[in-house]
Amino acid sequence: MPRRFDVLSRITALDPVADHLEIYRLTATVEFPWDMNQALSFALFRTYAVPSIGELLARTGEFTERVQKRYDDTGLILDAVLEHGPDSGPGRAAIRRMNQMHRSYDISGDDMRYVLCTFVITPIRWLDTYGWRSMSGTEKIASAEYYRALGRRMGIPDIPSTWQEFARVHDAYEAEHFAYSEGGRAVADATLALLGTFPPHDRLPAAVVRQTSSALMDDALLDAFRYPRPNPVLAAATRAGLRARGRALRFAAPRGEPFFARQLPTIRSYPDGYDISALGTFPGGCPVPHGAAAAASATRH
Repeated sequence: MPRRFDVLSRITALDPVADHLEIYRLTATVEFPWDMNQALSFALFRTYAVPSIGELLARTGEFTERVQKRYDDTGLILDAVLEHGPDSGPGRAAIRRMNQMHRSYDISGDDMRYVLCTFVITPIRWLDTYGWRSMSGTEKIASAEYYRALGRRMGIPDIPSTWQEFARVHDAYEAEHFAYSEGGRAVADATLALLGTFPPHDRLPAAVVRQTSSALMDDALLDAFRYPRPNPVLAAATRAGLRARGRALRFAAPRGEPFFARQLPTIRSYPDGYDISALGTFPGGCPVPHGAAAAASATRH
């Protein structure tokens, strides 16, 4: 019978640079699938507080009018790279789709680098606070290497070299650029409204969902969206509940099989399956690319 720290022992025996894909996949899909989904969703949410990002997303209408599909497409595209590897057919198709979308808009290299930083740093900090354990040093290095490799394939300039440098760039960018914008606030509001449709939030009043979500935001993020401070009692209870979950999981049976984002019940746009090459936006009415390889398709059951 597998023991709670068997996967960590396997991870720490690997090379965090050479084996970064295997390590990150184990961390994200076996050790912490729920936590990583929460953290990466929150990482994207943080980016809305940078006006150049929030305003662009609002102008496209994708994150306000079609928020469920955009949530699904983002998760499925990133999931394909993680599950199959960036050099696989599905991985290449997913990265190609990301690059096609990003190159259709005027996005600065600095903004792209910051978004990449959030994917490295937000999960580390989430697990430090709410996980059943923190990321090991091996996992932090592997996470940085994984996103360095992804960032290079996306053409992002001046990618940080270490997870510590990712943290410094992340924090400096937020300190300089976090500010209120109408577009950023609209995208944030639409995202929180979508969260309210996910179980178990769909059984709660919208005001309670907003309060519990705000409890996980730092003051700089709340100020950037001009959100009020959450009720302190409810905020404390929310954070305590997440910490209690983490402590309980420490003594739970370990997961035996990986769990990927495509298996999430909150991804609801493609009940009959999906083609990676057809995900996302096609600005200007661009058609879905022809000749997509069969390997670039995935079906969710």
